[in-house]
Amino acid sequence: MKLDAKSGLQSVAHRVIVGDKKYPSKGLSELDKKQFDAFLATEDDFKVFATPEDSLLCIRTKDNAEKMRTAGAKIRQNLPKEVESLALFGAEDQVALVLEGLLLASYQFIHYFSDAEKRAWKLENILVEETFPEDRMLELLHIQKAVFWARDMVNEPVSYLNAVQFSEEIVAIAEESGIASTVLEKSQIEALKMGGLLAVNQGSVDPPTFTILEYKPKKAKNKKPVVLVGKGVVYDTGGLSLKPTPGSMDSMKCDMGGAACMVGALYLAALQELPVHVIALIPSTDNRPGLNAYAPGDIVRMYNGKTVEVLNTDAEGRMILADALSYAAKFEPELVIDAATLTGAAHRAVGMHATCIMGNAKEKDFQALEKAGEDCYERTVRFPFWEEYGEEMKSSIADLNNLGGPTAGMITAGKFLEHFVEAPYIHMDIAGPAWLDKQEAYRTKGGSGVGVRLVYHFLKNYA
Repeated sequence: MKLDAKSGLQSVAHRVIVGDKKYPSKGLSELDKKQFDAFLATEDDFKVFATPEDSLLCIRTKDNAEKMRTAGAKIRQNLPKEVESLALFGAEDQVALVLEGLLLASYQFIHYFSDAEKRAWKLENILVEETFPEDRMLELLHIQKAVFWARDMVNEPVSYLNAVQFSEEIVAIAEESGIASTVLEKSQIEALKMGGLLAVNQGSVDPPTFTILEYKPKKAKNKKPVVLVGKGVVYDTGGLSLKPTPGSMDSMKCDMGGAACMVGALYLAALQELPVHVIALIPSTDNRPGLNAYAPGDIVRMYNGKTVEVLNTDAEGRMILADALSYAAKFEPELVIDAATLTGAAHRAVGMHATCIMGNAKEKDFQALEKAGEDCYERTVRFPFWEEYGEEMKSSIADLNNLGGPTAGMITAGKFLEHFVEAPYIHMDIAGPAWLDKQEAYRTKGGSGVGVRLVYHFLKNYA
């Protein structure tokens, strides 16, 4: 998709006007002015004037940024799929928000359809007025690119996207954006004694991978890196603690949403050339009940030497994250953030509308993350991280157990992971918003790509 700033936009057959008073642009035709006046005389926030040959879509500006993004999604819903070009008129800030919603709503995951070409939307060219800054256009396109990549990864079935293929997809975008990448194969993971990742992988015929990414610009603001860790369980059956299929296992290709989020955010940061040194660690495997699958009652020695009593093999995400979080110490980070579709408790607590966050990082980092979430409307809810929650993770026969009690599961999981992090730490449980059963404005059905914009905006303002 192309986004260009040009004059003479009134000649484009399909146009959008964003405004709250007469004639927000000098480039409007007399007919567009007349129709826009008619729109302003109503109480509508969105209106379409259409003929068989052209259309004018009118959007009333709002102080609420998310409502403007949502209006952008309405453009996609009201635009015939055959339309190839679209022109937008209006003030820069308002048009940028509308464009963000339109671009993100334009996602399609259709390549498995036999008639994919017929289903595809044809919109290729979006034109804005000459005064719209080029760097802002580029950022919007980069956001779309990174979010779409994350959505693609989540939506791909495990029949295609096993751990090895996932690492190859990650390396491909790393090479494109100048990010250094290393993929550790099973023999290397064994040599490192990453017991958690290896235990979860025991039931699979496909080997695990551990992908290390580093983006280090010459003039980075931070002397020590920020390390991002993403849960990369490409498919989760629950292992021997088998999940039910309806409403659970059937969507578990999404269980690498945390990895897609962190890689997508780093990819976006690199495309935008942010002056922040960032490393991403992605442990990846599927979790199956075959072969010599790890079992409830097993005791696993982790990368950092701690032992874990396995009470439930479906609590596998924390097992692979723990090894990656321990490995992060190698880089002496000033901050570690992980993202994971980790617990049903997080989904039950906040639904699909927010990410649960917690940890022991500095208050300013939590405030910055929360502000980033408000700015892009990927909101966060901070949960307590009291030491009492950690009591539930103690085992009578090992250092820790991997399950905890029946309540506050998103917090006890976070307290489990804290045992494996040496740096200041923020845990993000994205189990609620990572997968959507139906489209919500510009957040499309299936993989939502949540967290990419959130972490990007956090890094963009990192100091």
